[in-house]
Amino acid sequence: MNRITYRDIEENGEIRAYIQKGDELLGALGFTEHAFVHAGKVAKTAAGILTEFGFSGREAELAGIAGFMHDIGNLVSRSEHARSGALIAFNILTRLGMEPGETATVAAAIGNHDEGGGLTTGPVTAALVLADKSDVRRSRVRNKELVTFDIHDRVNYAVEESVLNVNSKDRIISLNLKIDTAISSKMEYFEIFLSRMMMCRKAADFLGGTFELVMNSVKMV
Repeated sequence: MNRITYRDIEENGEIRAYIQKGDELLGALGFTEHAFVHAGKVAKTAAGILTEFGFSGREAELAGIAGFMHDIGNLVSRSEHARSGALIAFNILTRLGMEPGETATVAAAIGNHDEGGGLTTGPVTAALVLADKSDVRRSRVRNKELVTFDIHDRVNYAVEESVLNVNSKDRIISLNLKIDTAISSKMEYFEIFLSRMMMCRKAADFLGGTFELVMNSVKMV
């Protein structure tokens, strides 16, 4: 079996084509950016969480691989994209010769990263959930006409600054947001993201840590 690295995945033409096509589909539907900026950010953050929490270098690399590939299922449909993505990733990684246990870990993480029914089944899954759900930022909004924004556009566009801090000593994972409340209220944020923040809390619990959400310097959860 081959030792598949993060760089192997990041530079793979087939994987990049599928991520790009999935993002084009979401763009046509009016969704926020889900291409290489998001994929790369989630990959880096997921790997960093496990590194900071003392997991092995290989587990961190698998978290990065899962992070880069996690939205690949969007090429099929946004609906059930986590599960279709897991199957696509399983097929690709198997053909690339990844060790079966590692393939299973990555596929399980991808299949369980969505708040629509995902469950935290391991550290790689937990890190992916935290990394994905914390990527809230203005630059992901495609629509530039404020007057036509729906609530998803408003909530993302209102986020002027988003920083995920990982305190390995106290085992606290803190999502710090600076929000322009003239664009979107804190209540609107919770209306859209409450289920995601609950998922983050469970993921942090799995890693033996605590998840905190801080908005405009006020701790919310």
